[in-house]
Amino acid sequence: MKISERTISALGCIVTGNSGISLYNSGPQLVRFFNELGANDAYGQGFPSRWAYAEEKIRDLNGTTRLVEVFHSVLDPRNFLETKFSLEPVVEYLNGYLKYDGYELVRHGETYRVREIHGALVELEVPSQETGEIGYMFIDEQIKKCDLKIFEGDYDGAITNARSLLEAVLVEVEGRVSGERVPYDGDLLKLYRRVQRLLELDPGRKDVSNTLRQMLSGLTSVVSGLAGLRNMMSDAHASTSRPSKHHAKLAVNASKTVADFVLEVFMRQTNSENITEETAPESGIG
Repeated sequence: MKISERTISALGCIVTGNSGISLYNSGPQLVRFFNELGANDAYGQGFPSRWAYAEEKIRDLNGTTRLVEVFHSVLDPRNFLETKFSLEPVVEYLNGYLKYDGYELVRHGETYRVREIHGALVELEVPSQETGEIGYMFIDEQIKKCDLKIFEGDYDGAITNARSLLEAVLVEVEGRVSGERVPYDGDLLKLYRRVQRLLELDPGRKDVSNTLRQMLSGLTSVVSGLAGLRNMMSDAHASTSRPSKHHAKLAVNASKTVADFVLEVFMRQTNSENITEETAPESGIG
């Protein structure tokens, strides 16, 4: 992530509290803040002005993934507890600058995350962490990896994690519905076809409409294409060609769509019967 000098100054004002819409941070507090992000500084005699120090540290992180962590740390809702300040004005202030750099802050649960303005991804509706349904922790980790790798430009890695996400969901659903763990041999399409039969999603069924049959057949084609794309382009194998951003987004969005559909059908058919976080996939995927 790389931002302009004006945005660096704006972010520095929020970090220091000089903006008037965020909490004031003293020199020692600023040192502690940036040390938690990888710096190794000490506060003492000769310490520069607070704004100069903050901007210098942000400038050092500019163009790296650590800059994203600065935004996430600044926008942690806990920073605003028991203060007169609120999170939303800070987000609005920073977005006023970020839009000229091609980024924006968007709500993610209780906080905000940075994303590219033209990099929106399909969101997979993951069962809540509180209910602990169907391997939440592992699935959520794969989603975050997919999105972060696209953001970082690691399109090979994004495709690998897109397949890992779908594999995780399919392995978990198959084990839950069938009551046994079938050894996964890496054949994604074969795994999907087994889950397809277990959830009665076979497009060959005579009791489904032609429209639904086409859509179910299309999902099979998507899974087959995802497996082929991963073999050809991902970082899991010697790539025969290098993927572009639109290839990675296609793989990630396709994986999320199929995984979301399978999860929805599974939970409807089983009345949302829970699978605890401890039952994360044991297929060795990652």
